[in-house]
Amino acid sequence: MAWVVGACTVVALAGVAAAVGQPAERPTWSGTETSATGTPDPADRVEEDPPLPEPDRAATAPAGRDRTAPPTGRDENTSAPAGRDRIGTLKTVDRVLGYLDGETSTTLRYPGADYVKVHFDRLLMLPGDHVTVASPDGTEVHRIDGDPVGGVVDALRGSPAGRWAMSVSGDTAVVTLHRARPDLLGLGSRLAGLGVGIDRVAHGLTAADRESAAAAPGAAGPGREESVCGRNDSRDAICYRSSDPVAYERSKAVARLLINGTELCTAWRLGPTNRMMTNHHCFTSSEEAYQTEVWFNYQCAACGGYEVFRSTKVWGDRVLSTDRTLDYTLFTVEDFPAVEKFGYLELDLRRPARGTELYIPQHPGGDPTVIAMSSDRDANGTCAVDNPSYDGYGTASDISYHCDTEGGSSGSPVISRASDKVIALHHFGGCPNSGVRIDLIHERIRQHL
Repeated sequence: MAWVVGACTVVALAGVAAAVGQPAERPTWSGTETSATGTPDPADRVEEDPPLPEPDRAATAPAGRDRTAPPTGRDENTSAPAGRDRIGTLKTVDRVLGYLDGETSTTLRYPGADYVKVHFDRLLMLPGDHVTVASPDGTEVHRIDGDPVGGVVDALRGSPAGRWAMSVSGDTAVVTLHRARPDLLGLGSRLAGLGVGIDRVAHGLTAADRESAAAAPGAAGPGREESVCGRNDSRDAICYRSSDPVAYERSKAVARLLINGTELCTAWRLGPTNRMMTNHHCFTSSEEAYQTEVWFNYQCAACGGYEVFRSTKVWGDRVLSTDRTLDYTLFTVEDFPAVEKFGYLELDLRRPARGTELYIPQHPGGDPTVIAMSSDRDANGTCAVDNPSYDGYGTASDISYHCDTEGGSSGSPVISRASDKVIALHHFGGCPNSGVRIDLIHERIRQHL
């Protein structure tokens, strides 16, 4: 009976493909995606706070959503929105993996890039077939399957054009169409309109891209640049594995965000349940979260080295709460069990005092995790609260400090060395840099924790 259903689906899919006509107008087929990645290796005055406006309503993703990037009204290769650092670039390609004489595998390589992310404009496959996006050595594999009947329905409805796959780390991605069976029931030419189409690729900046970006730097913060204050005293997180093992362990709960394929921020796990925190200026809606990759364990394997641990990547899911004035977004991720092992951070709800020593685990410029703990701008050589009543988007909403940050650090946790708990959410540069007080944020999100 399965063969009969399969044959009917083949005819339906072929009919849809034939009716669509031009490739640019081909409908999408929205499937499901699974990933397979390797296991990771080894004192001040107290004053009343001014009233703040109500938090923004968290947008929810529509039913039947897919990995279709929402329209932005801007060229995707221009500078990123304020606050989101651009880490990659977008290229137009034209590759088709078909069922007749077409190729069933293609390799996309961009020398020097640290990731490759594939966008499909067509996913019309036979029952039991699937497509994978993998690293050349097969250590990272992301598989897309789907319901063929659902694919027909989506196509007839005229679904949005395309979907993104999860990125592959490194400069090369191999895309392969896997067929469960040979030509079903001798349908032959009826399969000509089916297959997998690749129309765009986002990838990390190559050496040439970095040179161009350095020649024309853009603002990395929401009106204030992320800043290194004096000498850059940040160090790879793993450098603290022996000297400050608690700080090192806390850094594992911090993740790199890859937003819309080319932009980034930092986020972190809040508490033992499925809760993540980043900045409002990074993203604000479930639609945006659903286009965001969350990378855990993106850390150097040796202090000062170049090799990195294999990352565990999951998709963002639902925005629970967001607010512009306090510049936070609380969200969830898909496949939460895959990232539970990296631990979580807790909140210190006491009002921070001047001189409180700090450290900030972060992903500056999309680099593997570093920790800003030392500071040549502080008298004792350690990052500390400079002003506990600093103005951010709201009066006295922030604390300021001289811990080093860069573009991409937005959304990082500012952690007290005394309690090893989060006291602020980093969001501004300017030397001093600043973060929103976590006690204020907690008042807005406590019902979600």
